[in-house]
Amino acid sequence: MRIIDTPQAPTRPRKLRAALTLAFMLSGGVASPGALLAGMLAYAPAARAETPRYSFAVIANTLQSPADEAPTQRLIDAISRERNQAFIVYDGNLKGAKEACRDALYERRQALLETSRPALFFIPGQHDWADCGTAEAGGFDPVERLDLLRQTLFADPTSMGQTPLGLTRESEVSRFHPYRENVRWLAGDTVFIGLNAPGPNNHYLTAGGRNGEFEDRVIANAFWLEHAGEYAKRHDARAIVVFIQGDPDPERYERPDRFAWLRFARITRRDGFLEFKRSLVKLAQSFRGPVVVIHCDDERARGGFVIDQPLRNDKGVLVTNLTRIALAPHDRLNQWIQIDADFGRKPPLRVSVREVPVQMPMPMAQPVPPREAPAASMPAVPALGPASELPPLLQTPGESPQEQQPRLPADQGGGDYGPATSVPPASAVQPRTPGASSSVPGMPASSVQRGP
Repeated sequence: MRIIDTPQAPTRPRKLRAALTLAFMLSGGVASPGALLAGMLAYAPAARAETPRYSFAVIANTLQSPADEAPTQRLIDAISRERNQAFIVYDGNLKGAKEACRDALYERRQALLETSRPALFFIPGQHDWADCGTAEAGGFDPVERLDLLRQTLFADPTSMGQTPLGLTRESEVSRFHPYRENVRWLAGDTVFIGLNAPGPNNHYLTAGGRNGEFEDRVIANAFWLEHAGEYAKRHDARAIVVFIQGDPDPERYERPDRFAWLRFARITRRDGFLEFKRSLVKLAQSFRGPVVVIHCDDERARGGFVIDQPLRNDKGVLVTNLTRIALAPHDRLNQWIQIDADFGRKPPLRVSVREVPVQMPMPMAQPVPPREAPAASMPAVPALGPASELPPLLQTPGESPQEQQPRLPADQGGGDYGPATSVPPASAVQPRTPGASSSVPGMPASSVQRGP
């Protein structure tokens, strides 16, 4: 398989399409120190001449109702004030389970995420499409809602945010052209992967007949993981980080057993993440460097996250270079998970919980300007050349004219329309003083590193 390079998009202001849709006014605050809770990764290659240092933040499940929009904006702005913040990952669920999956709600939440000053990568979650068929969510077709997200939130060849980063979408492979939500990007010497694998059971349906959406997506996800391993080896990457929203329940991992049919065990629920976990083990065996999977935790961890190495290979041997981080902040609107990468030290990654400064005021929503109409269809995907060769990156889709909102006369309830407001630059903030940290040079299969 031939792997091509992914050029990084130049730093530029994000298109005004979404940035102007939701602008908040924000006052500055002083960051309070955050305690460094745990170290991770048992494997670290030898240091090179250059040791890139950067940090990234992970948040999830913050937008569950309209009342959560302003606190989420404050959370994103607080993260933006951190030094060396390369990007933010929003790991699923930009809406609540009881919110209807309507187009207008997606547009507003996308506009909020676009205001992030660092690049922001969105990973689709359970409430974003898989649960849209419930009565509380409006009784929509989940697959149709997923297609809408692909045409809107995943339409661009870059991340969200005011300083977007270039990325590669799996849709650039003609065989997998629908899967625009599966992405890959490069930061430092680390390859990052985003996959569509939502909770609670990877959208595995127990109804009779072929579970087409699940089965096709499992194949696409397995291919993208294998492709990431090849890409990482060709580019001499030091680590691979995989993001999904759903909890794969790694303790339940079932290794292949050709004699399983001889056992008359009680029938249990089919594990929708089984193929994903097998693909992770295969990736860790082929790549050899650290492989980290990050996902939301269904259970609330005492320290805000859990770090362990729960998977074994087909021979029952612990896969020591495969680590998972399960996220479960106690306060989803005022805490985020911070991961600091420094390949000049061992272990190279450290995980901590950070908090929004108490002094930081809540942003005030401003009048919403008109918004461009979303693209009516997915951008065309060029055909492949030689077998298994990735085509060049897609060009940015053409921008449609901005819709003009009619203005009512003053005697009919209209008013003056002033200039659009923007987010003022944040004031400089001193870096936090990390607390005591603990490194994990090696973990037995049953050990779990928790916060204090």
